[in-house]
Amino acid sequence: MREISRRQAIIGLGAFASLALTACGSDGETPAKGAGTPANKAGSMASYGVGQQFKATEPVSFDVLYNNHPFYPDKADWLLWQEMTKRTNVTLKPVEVPLSDYEKKRSLLIASGDAPLIIPKTYHPQEEAFVSSGAVLPVSEYFNLMPNFQDKLAKWKFQPELNSIMQNDGEIYLLPGLHEGVWADYSFAVRTDILEKLKLEVPKTLDDFYNMLKAMKAEYPDLYPMTDRWGVPTPGGNLFKLIMWAYGSKGGWAYAHSTWDAALGKFAYTGAMPQYKQALEYLNKLVKEKLLDPESFTQQDEAAKQKFISGKSFVISSNAQSLINDYRAALTENNPDAKIAKIPVPIGPVGAYKFDSRMENGIMISKKAKENKNFVAMMQFIDWLWYSEAGLEFVKWGVEGTTFTKDASGKYKLADDVDYVGLNPGAPKHLQKDFGFGNGVFAYGGPTKLLQSTFSDEEMEFQNVMNTRKQWPVEPGAPLSEEEREQASMWETPLKDHVTQNSLKFVLGERDLGEWDAYVKELEAKNSTQYITLVNGAYERFKKTHGG
Repeated sequence: MREISRRQAIIGLGAFASLALTACGSDGETPAKGAGTPANKAGSMASYGVGQQFKATEPVSFDVLYNNHPFYPDKADWLLWQEMTKRTNVTLKPVEVPLSDYEKKRSLLIASGDAPLIIPKTYHPQEEAFVSSGAVLPVSEYFNLMPNFQDKLAKWKFQPELNSIMQNDGEIYLLPGLHEGVWADYSFAVRTDILEKLKLEVPKTLDDFYNMLKAMKAEYPDLYPMTDRWGVPTPGGNLFKLIMWAYGSKGGWAYAHSTWDAALGKFAYTGAMPQYKQALEYLNKLVKEKLLDPESFTQQDEAAKQKFISGKSFVISSNAQSLINDYRAALTENNPDAKIAKIPVPIGPVGAYKFDSRMENGIMISKKAKENKNFVAMMQFIDWLWYSEAGLEFVKWGVEGTTFTKDASGKYKLADDVDYVGLNPGAPKHLQKDFGFGNGVFAYGGPTKLLQSTFSDEEMEFQNVMNTRKQWPVEPGAPLSEEEREQASMWETPLKDHVTQNSLKFVLGERDLGEWDAYVKELEAKNSTQYITLVNGAYERFKKTHGG
């Protein structure tokens, strides 16, 4: 288990000291740290503060990169769009990009200069690729325009997290989604009727998980007990992430080239860590013993889902929505006796931790926005929609009296004719598909009470188990300079390609794990040592500058 010192956890932020002071103000007019208050105020509110409804003083519109989800594809007549304009006087113009192609298309649009002004669904450190070119704005210079955002930073003590996304110039280029607390959502869905048949308990550890799969294989020798999804475009997206975390490393969706090693007091190259190797050994064991379908890392989601709901496998990656939307109804239609649950994430060698961040995917702002006459209004609108209590409620639940009601105690209830995550099974309308609310482009982050307001009793049982675990410490900041970033970017792609390709080979048995040392030398030949030296130099520099 790793720890970070109290000093590292409270490294000062150049920007944070001033924004914390302005967070309690009501007008959001304190000058920003860098460029001062922008002059582009057309449509903006002269006085806009925490808890106040934003409404542009004239009709304005902004284009937004829109991650079009296949489960609830965008509809022009959604109540979401209509009510958003009614409340804010802002019309959003979605530039639709398929979910499967979002990251690639985003990069192409930014590189060509054609990106929309508002670029959401960006996970740190994805924004770093666009910093040196100046394609996206240093949003920390404009925190003063966002009173609700600042208020949450101060109340929820976000210094360590902000520290981790600050760049070498002292600025932040991504407006992160903010959770009041760490929220674990992704885990594994398991056929609990099979567990009951085999007289097995829900697995608590990775060893238990392995033994569960072995017991399933013994009873059903012709099947792979587990097949997985979310392997395209990132092989082992969720599976690698959870298993690597359990060993104290990073993989899949969470892969990053560097990982903080508290025992050593410095960063290590992730793909060469002993912990990374141990996780690969575990996964290789699952494949070797035919407990895990080898197609898990390359098959499309639909193929994985069909295997699971047809009874050809019993375990698959899941989150709360997938459990309801993708699996349960189809599974029980095929087999009325089938039962399914999302199990607490199995605990690995590092112990009982929650590894997720309090930061969600966030928003980049195109450099073009600064020249827009409605720039201030746009930042106020973003602050209201993504960070105010009213905005967060709106994008999550919709319109009171139409899609939901709320009692005197503040408890939410869906309208009787509306379903969402199985809360009203059989209702003729769906909150996402028919209205556009509960939309992943907008609805994330916020107070824990609001987050949990859509949780079923079943999901709360999962959360209650996960909430007994400690938060994995936030890594210290180690931002690279522009020259270092340019050099590192030349190394990153070939390094990641090599890690990805060989990780798969090791797991699938196409390369023997006895060749690990040779593989590490191959990474070194691709500059992994130089890369991590850069990162550790940046860490020492940042520590000296921001904390002493």
